[in-house]
Amino acid sequence: MMTTESPNWRSLRASVASLTRSRKPDDPALLDARRNLRTERLADYIRETVDAAPPLTQDQRDRLAVLLRGGASDAS
Repeated sequence: MMTTESPNWRSLRASVASLTRSRKPDDPALLDARRNLRTERLADYIRETVDAAPPLTQDQRDRLAVLLRGGASDAS
C-alpha cells in the first residue's frame, strides 16, 4: 500500500524544510513541525489502511484505539 501525500502533509513538509534552514535541530518550533509532519503522515496511512480493510467490529476499533493512546494491547 502506498500512502498518498495529502496537501496538508506537503504543506507541513515545506514548513519543516523552511524551519530546518533557519533553526537549530533542538528548536521547539522545528520539533513541533516535525512532530506534526509525522502525525499527518501516520493519519494518512491509518486512513488508507482502514479504507482498504473490511469493516472493523467495535472490539477491534477499541483495541486499536488503545494502541493509539500508547497503551498495551493483548495478542488476542
